[in-house]
Amino acid sequence: MAYIMVDVESDGPIPGDYSMISFGAVLVEESLNTTFYGKLKPISENYIPEALAVSGHTREETLQFDDPKSVMSDFAAWLRSNCRDRPIFISDNNGFDWMFICWYFHHFTGSNPFGFSSQNLGSLYKGLVKDTFQNFKHLRRAKHTHHPVDDATGNAEALLALKKEYGLKIKW
Repeated sequence: MAYIMVDVESDGPIPGDYSMISFGAVLVEESLNTTFYGKLKPISENYIPEALAVSGHTREETLQFDDPKSVMSDFAAWLRSNCRDRPIFISDNNGFDWMFICWYFHHFTGSNPFGFSSQNLGSLYKGLVKDTFQNFKHLRRAKHTHHPVDDATGNAEALLALKKEYGLKIKW
């Protein structure tokens, strides 16, 4: 099973009422060269300017982004072409990222290639170091820019560092 590190940017706190603006995905393997980037047109009139500002895009720019159904279908095809079997969703904040990806997949394509579960990189790290107050973010090499591919790549770097340091079994 292939680990896919995902990062989401949105214009509000929940899918449906607000929109996923962009997301990035990285196949977790040594080169970290296999990536997907989606920019999605808003699905709602609602948006929180401060939340949207984190993405670095204006509302006017997002209105020119791609149709969400097309982006999610393209992402599903990317997963099929880059994963030999079921992909495993993992992210820095899976409560947030998973909720958007899962909702968008089900809403726009009728199914979620990741299934019904996700994994959290921060929780994995806390378990490995046996300290619930520790944070993995020092293991990132890529700068955290809020571009979702950059941020997913940094998190994938951290997961690969954990693989090396703790002997985690990660297949790709």
